[in-house]
Amino acid sequence: MKYLLIFFFAFMFSYSRSNAQLLEKQAPAGFDIILENIPHGAIDTVSYSSVTVGTNRKALVYTPPGYKKNKKYPVLYLLHGIGGDEKEWFNNGQPQIILDNLYAQKKLSSMIVVLPNGRAMKDDRAVGNIYGPDKVQAFANFERDLLTDLIPFIEKHYNVYTDRENRAIAGLSMGGGQSLNFGLGNLDKFAWVGGFSSAPNTRKPEDLLPNTEEARGKLKLLWISCGDSDNLMQVSSRTHNYLQQNKVPHIFHVETGGHDFKVWKNDLYLFSQLLFKPVVLSPIQ
Repeated sequence: MKYLLIFFFAFMFSYSRSNAQLLEKQAPAGFDIILENIPHGAIDTVSYSSVTVGTNRKALVYTPPGYKKNKKYPVLYLLHGIGGDEKEWFNNGQPQIILDNLYAQKKLSSMIVVLPNGRAMKDDRAVGNIYGPDKVQAFANFERDLLTDLIPFIEKHYNVYTDRENRAIAGLSMGGGQSLNFGLGNLDKFAWVGGFSSAPNTRKPEDLLPNTEEARGKLKLLWISCGDSDNLMQVSSRTHNYLQQNKVPHIFHVETGGHDFKVWKNDLYLFSQLLFKPVVLSPIQ
């Protein structure tokens, strides 16, 4: 599989890939509206034993249209924001509809998508002071829960590939910071990483990627995106600037909008089309 070849800049990117399709900058009208005359995937709620937290925890799992138990699939772990839980994407982002529609257009590689609760604590509901230090720490603790409890559960109960090249992580806001922290901090586990409007929990760039040479050799795709009126733009910008300075291939996508699901749904629409397939990026001349 070919690696990314060059950086993309805000509003100024194009690409070609093996199927010669072009990546849109904006999802078309109706991309998130349910269509009755196409095959649909399924959403299941699972419960897994978390040694990290000391309790059973819940996650949602999306399996694609035509899912077959005897076929192996890559996996995307899709994370929510500070005020959400495992149902936030499902209720507000409707990934199952977006992905179903993309499958119907033959724009996706078949994958399983896991929607976990990224607040790794015994009472993991988004209640009370969601910005409290215990809840913020729980988002950091989720790294261990993800790696040692959830991923092994998914790999035991679903027929999925277990290598890093078939594992992706992405998320919005707090989950975007988690995705960058956990994905770039565990390049032996993830080859595809996406941060949508990443929050201030995102580590400083030099801490995210102290070994930029390793990142250049291991990353299949690194996606950084944010709305142009989002107050958290500086988090994504500083990460992009560091990556650019250190010649780490990535996509930096700035789109019209703020800190909301209009932006994040568009991010998922674009990002998901790049996963688990050859991607070759080229600059606009």
